[in-house]
Amino acid sequence: MSSENSIVLGVVLLTRHGDRQGFYQSPDNYTPVQTSIAPLGLVQEYQLGQLIRSLYLNANSPSVISGISTDLFDQNQVRIRADAGGEGGVIFDSAVALSQGVWPAATAFNTTLANGTTVVAPLNGYQYAPIESVEPDTDISLEGWTECNTFATATSVFYNSTEFKQVSDANADFLTSLRPIVGPGRPLQLTNMIYDFLNVQSIHNQSLAQQITPDILARARALANWHQYHTFSSPNMGGVGNIAARTIIPDIVSSLNAFTNASQPLRFTYLSLSYKPFISLFNMTGVAMQYPELAGIVNYASAVTLELRRPSRGGSPFVRLNFKNGSEVGFTTYNMFSRNQDTPLDEFTSRLAPYAIDDLNDWCTTCSNWEDRKCNLVAAANTSTVVWHGGVISPVGAGFIGAGVTIVVFLAALAVLAFLGLLTFGRRKEERSVLPVVQNDNASSSGAGSLVEK
Repeated sequence: MSSENSIVLGVVLLTRHGDRQGFYQSPDNYTPVQTSIAPLGLVQEYQLGQLIRSLYLNANSPSVISGISTDLFDQNQVRIRADAGGEGGVIFDSAVALSQGVWPAATAFNTTLANGTTVVAPLNGYQYAPIESVEPDTDISLEGWTECNTFATATSVFYNSTEFKQVSDANADFLTSLRPIVGPGRPLQLTNMIYDFLNVQSIHNQSLAQQITPDILARARALANWHQYHTFSSPNMGGVGNIAARTIIPDIVSSLNAFTNASQPLRFTYLSLSYKPFISLFNMTGVAMQYPELAGIVNYASAVTLELRRPSRGGSPFVRLNFKNGSEVGFTTYNMFSRNQDTPLDEFTSRLAPYAIDDLNDWCTTCSNWEDRKCNLVAAANTSTVVWHGGVISPVGAGFIGAGVTIVVFLAALAVLAFLGLLTFGRRKEERSVLPVVQNDNASSSGAGSLVEK
């Protein structure tokens, strides 16, 4: 269906961060080392934001979001979340830069005082768009793979597979030939994804850039695409290889369905991410199968827009996926689920929602982890009525957990004292000594989960 005979009810925007400095992550569990955003990356994100504004917040655009404020930022209509994980401030800073492009400074952002004076916000009306910093230790939604034991196990199985060994052996000479470029300290195995190092140096290191030919970079990129696609995807929709997308699906599906309700204000959801969720999402939606060139790492400042549209003459809403790979001029529409047209919202929801991980208990079970990312508290609360949603512990839930654990520990202490004869219940004629209060706020538990095959 063309843009001319449908209206946009809302948009979910997914972006990868902009250009950054050198970066290393463990090839086994993808534990990262912090890096920093580069000025080029901020420019890339800002320009992407300008493009997003021209498409969706421009009253003259055929894709303008119906009912959205096109002049000033309206926090009731917009939700922005940024991964604040192992890449440090790179992803969050990218979200700030993009937001500046979408909602630029405007002198209309002013107020008139009682004395008649008009005051414009600083920096000629700079608009401060609130961004939720998503910390992986307290929220699993934007980094579902970190500290996920079954994901690490599945990755190890992949590395030990016949296919991986064949690809590694076939490219061993090529990787070895890179030693003069990468230096003596960096391993040259296929698992270490040399491409990221080469790409960063080709952009920022003038002397090494002369040694990194287009052919070298292209071959390293092809290996990295193959490696990362097979790590962050699974042939089974519920496979742990898809976990990077399975944890963001709740945000996507809930936003798209909210857009259909004219009585609620949300019109734009923006998730600022690493490259990994893109791989999993393209796999789960069938985009990577239908368009093999997208089965791999997306470029810096790449973006997906999921538009919720409704036919102008009425009818059921549908979802359209558009993708812009980094520096490409504009967005291209890609069909999902092997269809040759847009996907009805009901179908989009029914295909993806069953595999969403929107519950911390579900994540702990899927990842067979009952110690990290608050899973120890989930294990302690599993016998209570506390409900965990969205990978975040609510203040009320945390209060119940803390109270419950304290009560359990206190009762256990009383039982021990009674057993030792140091404490009795009921009346006694003799005087009782005053015992010290026993306090223990620590609780530990363990659990087991089954390995989820990739």
